[in-house]
Amino acid sequence: MKGEDFALSRVPAEARRPMWEVFLIRFGAVVTLSQFIVGAELGYGMTLKETLIATLLGAVLLEIISFLCGVAGAWEGLSTSLLTRWSGFGRLGSSLIGLIIGISCIGWFGVQNSVFAEGVNQALGGIINVKILMFLTGILVTLLVVYGYKMLSYTASIAVPGFIIAIGIATYKLLSKYDINTLMNSMPPGPHLSLGTAITVVAGGFMVGAVITPDLSRYNRNGKDVFWMTILSIFAGELSVTFLAVLMSHAIKSADVVTIILNLGGWIAAALVILSTVKINDLNLYAASLGISNFLDAVFGIKINRAFLTIIIGLLGTLGSILGILDKFVAFLTILGIAIPPIGGIMVVDYFILRRYRNELIESRKQGQLPEVVEDWNPIAIISLVAAFLIGYFFKGGLNQTLNSLLSGMILYYLLMKAYMMFMPDKGAKFIQENIIGKEE
Repeated sequence: MKGEDFALSRVPAEARRPMWEVFLIRFGAVVTLSQFIVGAELGYGMTLKETLIATLLGAVLLEIISFLCGVAGAWEGLSTSLLTRWSGFGRLGSSLIGLIIGISCIGWFGVQNSVFAEGVNQALGGIINVKILMFLTGILVTLLVVYGYKMLSYTASIAVPGFIIAIGIATYKLLSKYDINTLMNSMPPGPHLSLGTAITVVAGGFMVGAVITPDLSRYNRNGKDVFWMTILSIFAGELSVTFLAVLMSHAIKSADVVTIILNLGGWIAAALVILSTVKINDLNLYAASLGISNFLDAVFGIKINRAFLTIIIGLLGTLGSILGILDKFVAFLTILGIAIPPIGGIMVVDYFILRRYRNELIESRKQGQLPEVVEDWNPIAIISLVAAFLIGYFFKGGLNQTLNSLLSGMILYYLLMKAYMMFMPDKGAKFIQENIIGKEE
């Protein structure tokens, strides 16, 4: 059915796409105004050289998680929330993961939709009520995502080049009065920022995106494609945007570069907001639909067409932006941003190191089906996730909250699983199992 997009099944070999096509979608998720904000904040407290080094090192951390999660997704052809059924969390545990990812992405969809509508409102000179625009822009992006991955690709092929052109024009207009060589060698205008803090800001800023890499990489043909898709999008995207943002920050002696860009006025500023928001918001809604699909299937056995589900959750996110309740929702979304990173860490440890369900995954992959055996819950994974979240939320030291939760989840899960395997060797590192229907739809 159109729009189903293999939400509850493997992506078959014939549906896999060229590396550059998946890369363009992923690149669009990195090259955004949000990344400009990060780059400007770093440039305000660091030299260009220091900022690029911090960005490079932070990108290495992102690449490790993106690549490992992405390879698992490509090998199995499964989205993040569905993959976690056999990579740490079990059937019902994965439903919790799907719900967390779904709520987070629906919330950010609504927040970004408000930004989208404001950008359109500015371009039109305020002639249309902004709440009406919120409804129209929300419906527009929702209808794009109804058609699944194919429409993501079409949107990215237009929005990504458009955004790059718009940001290039904006950068030229802002920096044309300055000597570039002087800016590149100038001292930071603000208080000095340490290298360690800068690295964690870079890594923490896109860690959630790294964890949900399988949502896109399941369309990659092999691990090599995943490597190039992730490394080019992260390194090229992060470094190029950061480079421009630092120059702007040094030129205007402020970290508030985005406000300066938006104050350019006219269609250039509007294009930056619109193109940036469209290409990130379609991914927000896409990831939300996959996560909620898995939740409904795992908990209630309900298989809803992903296109129909996309319309429902798109309307919910749009309604939230219209009512203004999402302004108060941001703090909650930030909390979820601490809860999601250890999901990726636990998944990586389970899939690549413990390999508890690797044989079942390999055998079922040959038939293009899902494994017929899965545990309901993995209590150790849930305990590790909760503990990692608490550490990330309450412990303000160490790296940063995002990375603290990520590393805590990985370490706790590995040590607790090893202890369980030692004391319960007859269980085969698995918990109570049940048969499920794993046929492709």
